[in-house]
Amino acid sequence: MGLSRRHFSALAGTAVLGLALGGSADGACAWAAPAPPAGPPRADRRRHTVGFDRHSLLVDGRRLVLWSGELHPFRLPSPSLWRDVLEKMRAHGYNAVSIYVSWNYHSPAPGRYDFTGIRDLDLFLRTAAETGLYVLLRPGPYINAEIDAGGFPGWLTATKGTARTADPTYLAHADEWLTRVNEIVAGHQYTRGTGTVLLYQIENEYDAFVAEPTGPAYMSHLYRKVRADGIDVPLFHNDKGRNGYWLPGSFDTGGEKGRWLYGFDGYPSPSQDPPDWGRFGPGGVTGGASASPDTPGFVPEFGGGWFDPWGGVWFKKKGYAESRRTRDAAYERRFYLTNLANGITLHNVYMTFGGTSWGWLPAPVVYTSYDYGAAFDEGRNATAKLVPMHQLGHLLQRVPDFAVLERAEDVTAAGLKVYHLTNPETGAHVHVLRNDSAAPVTSTLPVDGADLPVTVPARDARLLASGLRLGRRRMRYSTAQPMLALTAARREIVVLTGRRDEPTVTALECAERPTVTVLDGSAEHRWADGLLTVEARLGGLTRVAVSGDGVATPLLLLLADDETSLRLWPRDTPSGTVLAHGPHLVRSVTLEGTTARFTGDTVTPAGLEVWAPRGVEELEWNGARVAAERTASGSLRAARELPGPAPVRLPALGGWRRRSGNPEAEPGHDDSGWRRADLTASHSTTPVPAGQPVLFADDYGFHYGDVWYRARLTGDTDARSVSLAYSTGTQGLLMAWLDGRPLGTHRMPVPGNSTIRQGTWTATAEFPVPDADRAGAPRVLSVLVRRMQHDQDGKALDTHKAARGLTAVTFDGAGPEVSWRLQGEPAADPVRGPQNTGGLHGERAGWHLPGFDDGGWQRAELPRADRGQGVTWYRTTFTLAVDAATDASVGLVLDDDPERAYRVQIFLNGWNMGQYINDVGPQHTFVLPNGILRTRGTNTLALAVLSDGTTESGPARVALTLLGAAAGGVPVAPVPSPGP
Repeated sequence: MGLSRRHFSALAGTAVLGLALGGSADGACAWAAPAPPAGPPRADRRRHTVGFDRHSLLVDGRRLVLWSGELHPFRLPSPSLWRDVLEKMRAHGYNAVSIYVSWNYHSPAPGRYDFTGIRDLDLFLRTAAETGLYVLLRPGPYINAEIDAGGFPGWLTATKGTARTADPTYLAHADEWLTRVNEIVAGHQYTRGTGTVLLYQIENEYDAFVAEPTGPAYMSHLYRKVRADGIDVPLFHNDKGRNGYWLPGSFDTGGEKGRWLYGFDGYPSPSQDPPDWGRFGPGGVTGGASASPDTPGFVPEFGGGWFDPWGGVWFKKKGYAESRRTRDAAYERRFYLTNLANGITLHNVYMTFGGTSWGWLPAPVVYTSYDYGAAFDEGRNATAKLVPMHQLGHLLQRVPDFAVLERAEDVTAAGLKVYHLTNPETGAHVHVLRNDSAAPVTSTLPVDGADLPVTVPARDARLLASGLRLGRRRMRYSTAQPMLALTAARREIVVLTGRRDEPTVTALECAERPTVTVLDGSAEHRWADGLLTVEARLGGLTRVAVSGDGVATPLLLLLADDETSLRLWPRDTPSGTVLAHGPHLVRSVTLEGTTARFTGDTVTPAGLEVWAPRGVEELEWNGARVAAERTASGSLRAARELPGPAPVRLPALGGWRRRSGNPEAEPGHDDSGWRRADLTASHSTTPVPAGQPVLFADDYGFHYGDVWYRARLTGDTDARSVSLAYSTGTQGLLMAWLDGRPLGTHRMPVPGNSTIRQGTWTATAEFPVPDADRAGAPRVLSVLVRRMQHDQDGKALDTHKAARGLTAVTFDGAGPEVSWRLQGEPAADPVRGPQNTGGLHGERAGWHLPGFDDGGWQRAELPRADRGQGVTWYRTTFTLAVDAATDASVGLVLDDDPERAYRVQIFLNGWNMGQYINDVGPQHTFVLPNGILRTRGTNTLALAVLSDGTTESGPARVALTLLGAAAGGVPVAPVPSPGP
């Protein structure tokens, strides 16, 4: 169909365009070639508009399909590495990044906020803009994210007021948080040209109080607050499932209309068939792609993996490798293509880089690694899951037709689920073919008068297109998936992709008999009745040159299998578009005079081939000149392979020193500086036992890590037993001593002796009381509680306020007078933050810090076979000398007999890199992020080992391991790691 000038202008200039539209039926283009696609977003100091209609976002009036990935800066505590991951995302086809901003990460105490160092939100947003990514900003106040208290700060647990409601006390705290965030964010909005923040989320997965005044009043307050703070980009909420909650008009927005997007999340199991997203909420609201028919289909979170709980029961104790295996590239094609076929044009993959829940950041349910089975693993390495993300991301950025798709007439292909869509403005057709069976399906698809043979592997999917304009030519159809269409090296270049060894057929309309040359690979071709048909089996990069068909600009058709497609890198520059082939990553391209300068990575030696604008004759890679020669396909090809990374040699860990770390258990320990347990009332959701003081750690300002209790027992001290009631998150434990003698250890969960409510485990540990050494003398009861973390409050029931630590203590057979003191974490580390340290003696004394003098400690060798209840610390140093041009990702491995019951806190240069529980697992490898890890210098490693005394305890094997290495990377600045 014909296009109006308005429609054509809007489409041809869109950031997602790469194919020309319309044209004459005879194959010769009636319009001039479109301008190159708009470059990535920048902080360009120009005002921009951000709006939407029912199909897609409209940025400056141009359609934008959003292909976003989730990354949490707080799970990568090395700001230099933010750029590394963002550049990798941008290169692999993402045009946006979605981030949570976690309240607890930035606020150690009421009224105190830290946005410096590893918490520098301004720096992250600047880096995203410099990388060329839009930002979806999600600051809560509540975020969930499998993080402690769902992102609420520890101090909020001890305040009055019901969270996630319109309670005035809570809103005052939430407003203060949003004020501080928005002071930074407002200056990074794309509308102002000062950044690339495109969309802003309020709250998260809020499914409580939907039908009551409380919820709408709360959402209305947040909306008005954010707007009052100068946030003018569209706002949205992430519905927890397809409920139709918080649609436009469901709460008061102060009279503002057309600025609210409905979004929902989805985390389907790989075992289920992908659902269609056309029916939502109570009564079944029909909306095609969403419950909101006047706003575009929006999935703020769609599963790019899944989190793993302690014990690894969801992934058969195989950890995130199993998550990545079950939610692999085929899973992504099947589910993500179904989303596209359902009109989802705003698509965010959670997670794209999971990272590390270091320190006391994680919610009780998860262990330290938050790898998530994501496309980029925790060590920042690309995985095979990137194939569909890379192909679809570039397709959606460069093919305009996907921004406006409508359902077309039904088409069938035996054994397959077929979605047939068309762009009513361009006449292009899209077919998504899905195989939900456990065996491959070969069928035929009727397209434009031809029956195309198609094979879809088991539980996989594929996308086919017809009627697309490829520059000045029209593709009648192809059984390969389009990935790129651009102009470079004085020719139009089209890339089609598919599985290796897959036969493909592609038909191009050519008004005149063309000259066709197979430059590389094997392909058959024929021309008849104005149609050029090319048949090829995918493998490597097959190159077919087409010219002399009545179109002035020749065509280079590139047919790439999946692995090869990952080595194709399109980049737009002010001087024109560049396509590179060969390296494992292209980070940047700069054209200066006759030279194309590239930065990027190689994992092994790799070639470099470049199609560049006219006049480029020389290549440079990471600052080094690369000799190149011109090829028949118009490219410049490096005469030699680019080198891979230099060898990385990791030292064995030895020279350990060891010291006992629980002097608090000794009866003579000085606890005079500890906090008296003298409160009688609490804002916790846990009741205070009658006649006893409040023992909940949070009420005394201790919110993270371990907490110690000491009680002096006077009067009648001849009790037969003591019962210690306590409350923790998953895998919490309690250790008790009386007069320095171990009473025993109790662990969560214990079947039949513990209960769980909203993620909080409560239990009572009962221990017999040994006779006193001295009759009538005061006795000292010492208790250590590893309380893990706070509930996430997913149902808005204030469950993050459930008690942590001791809750009640009773004695059988006597009623001694008891006076309690308790001690938890010290004041928040000014650099590492509040979640870094807990209340162990060694943490309070700085034993985890570099520069601490451990010369008086006992020398030790590993493995250890100690038996005893309590805490033991180990320290050593090691030196690395990684080549400056090599980006090496290094991990720490702990391994032992799984029957041995102990756990280890890992400190690298004073940074708490996580918790290892030997007899629970499944995590054995802990990522040590560069910047905190000195890859060219000396590092201090400290291990705090808690043993329950029931078995021999380690550590046993402790070793460094190489997780990945590349020649290239980004410059990494050392993360400050102060000592005592």
